[in-house]
Amino acid sequence: MPFTTLISATELAAELAGGACVVVDCRFDLANVDWGRGEYAAAHIPGAVYAHLDSDLSGPKTGTNGRHPLPAPDALRRTLSRLGIGDETQVVAYDEGSGMYASRLWWLLRWTGHESVAVLDGGFAKWTAEGRPTTRGDEQNAPREFTGSPRAELTVDVDTVAALATNRDWRVVDARAPERYRGEVEPLDRIAGHIPGAVNHFYKRNLTESGVFRSPGELRQMLGAATENVPPDHVVCYCGSGVTACHNLLALEHAGFHGAKLYPGSWSEWSSDAARAVERG
Repeated sequence: MPFTTLISATELAAELAGGACVVVDCRFDLANVDWGRGEYAAAHIPGAVYAHLDSDLSGPKTGTNGRHPLPAPDALRRTLSRLGIGDETQVVAYDEGSGMYASRLWWLLRWTGHESVAVLDGGFAKWTAEGRPTTRGDEQNAPREFTGSPRAELTVDVDTVAALATNRDWRVVDARAPERYRGEVEPLDRIAGHIPGAVNHFYKRNLTESGVFRSPGELRQMLGAATENVPPDHVVCYCGSGVTACHNLLALEHAGFHGAKLYPGSWSEWSSDAARAVERG
């Protein structure tokens, strides 16, 4: 049975023993874009390959399409093929701990129709805390053919999200920290605030104090309250640049809420146009 949302360290160790999956290290630091690759070279899960948020999991920036636009489909297929991911491959993504970057790769694969992908619950921090093996250096997989194509129903563009945010049959959910949502601080984008009508569910609420995901039941209760139980396919997630929103999408899927959508440009695209309305508080 494939893993489609989360995988534990114990389950991953068994998968590695059977040689049945591709593991991708997605560690990254927005303040130091070379940090993740350096950490990977110093120590990573044996057999893992590295994917960089900016160069592998994002497309070119224009100044108006957000800080982490989606890669073009052909470019994404080439990247996934280079990482050794084929159409039937079980993929496991991990980052340092929270899953915020690993969930971006999880979502990109789901976007292309690839269901057999999971995030390592607790990430590299939990793997090493349990005394599991690591290795150094750079590893590569033999390329495989990846043919998936984007599912248009899983994304919305800026004009669509503007219309849906004030439609009471829909919920637009902001994954950023509450103080950024309220517009009290904005460390990255040109304007502080949020999309008018959006509600806030900080992605870190999906995790326990020990850094693993809450149970499906807890997530159903929390996310159901945040979205006021509208149908899952009437939920749109966004954040600063389309990364931590994927964490909420993963949590929704793990909770059994299927079909929520991503606004890829997120606040960094929205706020790039001063004519777009901004809400604070």
